[in-house]
Amino acid sequence: MVAAAQHAGPEGGLTYEDLNVVVNEVSIQVSVVRRDGELPPIVFLHGFGSSKEDYVDLAIRPMFRGRPFVAFDAPGCGATICDDLSQISIPFQVATALVVLERLGIQRFHIAGHSMGGLGALLLAHQEQDRVISFIDIKGNLAPEDCFLSRQIFTFASDDPQSFMDAFTARTRSALSYSSALYSASLRQKVNVGAVRGIFESMVQLSDNNDLLGKFLSLPCPRMYMYGEEYVGLSYLGKLAENGVELAMIPECGHFPMYSNPVEMWKRIALFIERVEQS
Repeated sequence: MVAAAQHAGPEGGLTYEDLNVVVNEVSIQVSVVRRDGELPPIVFLHGFGSSKEDYVDLAIRPMFRGRPFVAFDAPGCGATICDDLSQISIPFQVATALVVLERLGIQRFHIAGHSMGGLGALLLAHQEQDRVISFIDIKGNLAPEDCFLSRQIFTFASDDPQSFMDAFTARTRSALSYSSALYSASLRQKVNVGAVRGIFESMVQLSDNNDLLGKFLSLPCPRMYMYGEEYVGLSYLGKLAENGVELAMIPECGHFPMYSNPVEMWKRIALFIERVEQS
């Protein structure tokens, strides 16, 4: 493990570190930020085009006083370095998450995932049901209709990864949706173009063929599904509510509550975890 850089935060120190791990015979240097503590930690999996830094504000929010957490850049994203980008997919990212949890000695945890990370978190929670205390799904994929970004790998197909990414960024920048332009501004810095096809194709394949909604509803842990008001028409919201899932609609928000309305996002997460741990 590379030496950890320390930063003293208002609720305890943040640790930034690189973990050298091997997943499916691929060497990865995983860029991690975490805060230790006695309470069960929250594990965050970020979305496509985002990074671990989306979640560091937890450390300065009073509602999370003393709450440990872990966030890391997925393979092919952010500051994480992966030796073989051709191997990257959602299942590969899940396998990486499990190795990171093992290296950090984390046994039981709350998990929260956004978009791509929500899909990965669902697969992880389904696989490790005895370890997951609760699951906060922030507009993660549950059905084919959720592939509005990832399906572009087919609807705007290109043999040139850089050309695809340039056009994808331009489309995202011009979309009239909350925080879409802001999100697009850092896509080139946060995603390695060599990882895009494997991530997007696996997201579509899983969403179209793997009954993600059924997996989500079958989880024994408390579940929250968070979505922006732009997605009030999702076909499965009624079914989620009927099956005991807490719905968290974030006002003035689309796909990115951490950018459009972080105050409401953090409040809903904190209240949900508080209810879970008091029940």
